[in-house]
Amino acid sequence: MSSITTPPIAGGHLNVDEAVRHRYSRAAVETEQQLCCPVTYDPKLLDVLPIEILERDYGCGDPSKYVCEGEVVLDLGAGAGKICYIAAQIVGESGKVLGVDCNDDMLALARKHQSSVAKKLGYANVEFRKGKIQDLQLDLELLDDYLAENPVGNSGEFLKLQEHSLQLRQKSPLISDDSIDVVISNCVLNLVHSEDRNQLFREVFRVLKRGGRAVIADIVSDEAVPLRLQGDADLWSGCISGAFREDRLLAAFEDAGFYGIEIVARESEPWAVVEGIEFRSLTVQAFKGKQGECLERNQAVIYNGPWKAVLDDDGHKLLRGQRMAVCDKAFKIYTRAPYQGQITAVPPHQLVPVEEAKEFPCSGPATRAARVTKGDTGDLTILPEGDCCGPGQC
Repeated sequence: MSSITTPPIAGGHLNVDEAVRHRYSRAAVETEQQLCCPVTYDPKLLDVLPIEILERDYGCGDPSKYVCEGEVVLDLGAGAGKICYIAAQIVGESGKVLGVDCNDDMLALARKHQSSVAKKLGYANVEFRKGKIQDLQLDLELLDDYLAENPVGNSGEFLKLQEHSLQLRQKSPLISDDSIDVVISNCVLNLVHSEDRNQLFREVFRVLKRGGRAVIADIVSDEAVPLRLQGDADLWSGCISGAFREDRLLAAFEDAGFYGIEIVARESEPWAVVEGIEFRSLTVQAFKGKQGECLERNQAVIYNGPWKAVLDDDGHKLLRGQRMAVCDKAFKIYTRAPYQGQITAVPPHQLVPVEEAKEFPCSGPATRAARVTKGDTGDLTILPEGDCCGPGQC
């Protein structure tokens, strides 16, 4: 933990965007110790990385440990590329890793070692793209190419630039819709302006495939950061004064339409304390895929416990040990990550065909009668035969 004395705000106002660009450009050239949180990585995954990248690790967690083989991964704010190159080894040759950053110096450093890392791995599955993480539609390198040939010198040319930017978003998006298995990020979301954060979460949601997930490691605060500190560019660029309040980070995922939101890692000790406000590393995982119609197909689930009852992100209440009636969409969600270990699926004896399914009323908790799922067994009686009590008999 480090104690920080808040510097005065020069002239009463500082441009935090400029401060972030300057600080991370400088950090691409020389190590910035104040941007580092202690993080333990799998040492085997670090062997292929050059010292130059290892020395410029400005993260606060390791979201790559939640990545799986064969997945398409997007790293927001990839910086020097450390997490991208780690994830590249986990997803393997059948997977792919895309890193997005808007800082030219960091992009140059990350790209500098692409061929050497690929040679060590035996395959090349990492690509770095230039863009802002809150606008994953606009490819800034394509925009740079346009500006090189069409410099802006008046309002008319500026309007043409806006029109061209719109065309780039529509025809050549930086990251396409529904194209990513998992979005990861390591201590970057707190650098985004507060007014751009709703767009940021919408963009993460847009690029994920249905059933995909986001795993975000970031610095959070235990109290709301006052506006006076938010205006301090040094604290903002240092991943401190722009921190989400802990509960609001999870709420932002919920507001964007994610489900199954959970804290998968949280540092007990604060990384920094400013005016009594604690700042620590938090890693959150959230899933996409609860959208769509609710169909009645006679399915049920049993919540195994240990809580007496639980409430999901859509307000559905599951009572411990009881067969709860659920729609087809919820049944599929509950029987995969992150719920499957807490749920026992009870499929029906005969599944209602989708084309015959009626709308399921998701208005409140409703139990499902056993005979709905097992079918009409009438007065059927089956008793065990023989001795089932001896060793090896059952």
